[in-house]
Amino acid sequence: MSNTIKIKKRGDDGYRVISVRIKEGVLSKIDSLAAQSNYSRNELINILIESSVENVEIEE
Repeated sequence: MSNTIKIKKRGDDGYRVISVRIKEGVLSKIDSLAAQSNYSRNELINILIESSVENVEIEE
């Protein structure tokens, strides 16, 4: 039996840590939605971003 503990490097899960500036009013709405839905702020932001990027149309 091995006593070796194996851990993955951060970021190997497909996620990257970034900093984002968000208006206070938007953050308040996100926090409210997170509390109502029982998701963490991070989980909810990822859900919102994923659904939004699929529905963007760039106008020329």
